[in-house]
Amino acid sequence: MNVEELEKDEFYEHFRYVAHEGQEPLRVDKFLMNFIENSTRNKIQQAAKAGNVLVNEIPVKSNYKVKPNDVVRVVLSHPPHENLLVAEDIPLDILFEDDQVMVVNKPAGMVVHPGHGNYSGTLVNALIHHIENLPTNSNERPGLVHRIDKDTSGLLVIAKTEFAMAHLSKQFFNRTTERLYYALVWGNIEEDEGKIEGNIGRSLKNRLQMNVFPEGDFGKHAVTHYKVLERFSYVTLVQCKLETGRTHQIRAHFKHIGHTLFNDERYGGNAVLKGTTFTKYKQFVENCFKILPRQALHAKTLGFEHPITKEFLRFNCDIPQDIEQCLEKWRAYTLNQK
Repeated sequence: MNVEELEKDEFYEHFRYVAHEGQEPLRVDKFLMNFIENSTRNKIQQAAKAGNVLVNEIPVKSNYKVKPNDVVRVVLSHPPHENLLVAEDIPLDILFEDDQVMVVNKPAGMVVHPGHGNYSGTLVNALIHHIENLPTNSNERPGLVHRIDKDTSGLLVIAKTEFAMAHLSKQFFNRTTERLYYALVWGNIEEDEGKIEGNIGRSLKNRLQMNVFPEGDFGKHAVTHYKVLERFSYVTLVQCKLETGRTHQIRAHFKHIGHTLFNDERYGGNAVLKGTTFTKYKQFVENCFKILPRQALHAKTLGFEHPITKEFLRFNCDIPQDIEQCLEKWRAYTLNQK
């Protein structure tokens, strides 16, 4: 089955990945499992058996070994769910809105845009219900200029017109926006403030993680500035200022310097990484995890130039209750240790 036959039969591309130059030989079913969240190896193998997994435009079996620079595609006979956007009446926490832009405070747990395993209940589903004829970005996603992870809370700016989309996208590209995050990280950071610099790219071992490549041989240039706000013996509250905006930038950078985000499951922060071996302490940390069942990361401040008025707008939102309650527990614990 060649590409022309696929297109004639109305097959749709669901996933497309290009293997990195450093990719070691790996079965295509295992390779895809590293990319596609909420999938199973059996489903991928069934897709390959049906001729729906292509490498360099040729259908392959599930035991095909992916090599550097291979282009791996999954094509199916129905459009991807994310292309079938449905407006949903989901409440939005709107901090600002005019005819050009909207600023929203996204709660933790809300996915920004539909994707594999998350086809409803996303921010985009809510946006297209709230606003008609939203412009799309280069990935065909309505209104989105930037994004934050599902379990990260905080501020996002939405473009309501094509002009606003272009204007805001240029600001993010030129790094003239202001983005401040609050993060609770494992360990006592020695310096009161500092800079983390190192290319960020997808991990060659676990494709759902991002790695830091300090030699600059892989990934994209990334810079995070941080300032310590509060110390709690075994964890530290920091303010992070993004100079660049790479996927999982704060999460990957802080893991790289040995200070993984508190309860960041994907990066190993959901284990007791610092502190004592006492059962009482472990129970205390477990209780903190229950209060804050996600990575301790919040997009607190967002600033940008308004596309029309040219005024620089800056927005702040409160630290959400789950992070605040966790901080209060650590404050009390630290006081009791003195």
